[in-house]
Amino acid sequence: MNPTASIAHDTWRDDALCRQTDPEAHFPEAGNSSRNAKKTCGACEVRPECLAYALSTGQRYGVWGGLGQQELRRAARRTAA
Repeated sequence: MNPTASIAHDTWRDDALCRQTDPEAHFPEAGNSSRNAKKTCGACEVRPECLAYALSTGQRYGVWGGLGQQELRRAARRTAA
């Protein structure tokens, strides 16, 4: 893999709104709400890139691209089919 491509691939993170919030909001403990994280994602301009990253790298925990853990699993199954 080209290291430069990897760096360019992750540049969306620089513009992610979650960088300005409490990281624990995006990785809530079992039973805690992910509502605030999803609200942040809804206003984020790089949400599509974040979701694509999560699906392409198999992220299973946390809120990525506005989707919670169960939603990520469903989206991963849909993209794999």
